Amino acid sequence: MSRHTLSLTDPLWAYLTGPVSREPAVLRALREETGQMPEARMQLSPEQGQLLAMLVRLTGARKALEIGVFTGYSSLAVALALPPEGRLLALDVSETFTAVARRYWAQAGVAERVSLRLAPALDTLAALRAAGEEGTFDFAFVDADKPNYGRYYDEVLALLRPGGLLAVDNTLWGGRVADPEADDAETTAIRALNARMQADPAIDFCLLPLGDGLSLGRKRP
Repeated sequence: MSRHTLSLTDPLWAYLTGPVSREPAVLRALREETGQMPEARMQLSPEQGQLLAMLVRLTGARKALEIGVFTGYSSLAVALALPPEGRLLALDVSETFTAVARRYWAQAGVAERVSLRLAPALDTLAALRAAGEEGTFDFAFVDADKPNYGRYYDEVLALLRPGGLLAVDNTLWGGRVADPEADDAETTAIRALNARMQADPAIDFCLLPLGDGLSLGRKRP
């Protein structure tokens, strides 16, 4: 037992992502390719990807939503965990980054499970609600522009079915959420979302110190 989460030293992280990891080879290849990019810090950590896959399977998700694709690590982890009839709707605005994602979805044989929409996510989310999609998604993952986190939360919560699960990345934000001197727009938005999720009676909530912080919210029936 431990009163605190262990500090993830380099040797411990190497152990976590090596001998005890079940990261599929295609995900490792994507992670290594993305790791050569200047924007590599935006990539999901492998242990987070494995948790997302586990959550998709545990919830029996068949209809999933992702806001923020980047090069596709999280979407690939989710798509691989979905059953053959499962579908993931992935939202992003970058043709350049998502071209990498498309290549790996195809390589992994899950391209037919992923529908990519290149448009501002809030527009797409509003269109989904207008089309009667509220309460139909089983799982959602948010990892996009931080100032809009609160608005994404509103939209996604409406789209999730009762018992559906929301995962939000970067909710510890490099520790800045706990720094009273940090008042930039991104930190302020994440801090506000954390407080809101913690107090929201519509969800069950926990914040995990995994990666850069992963918040989970289960929509209560």
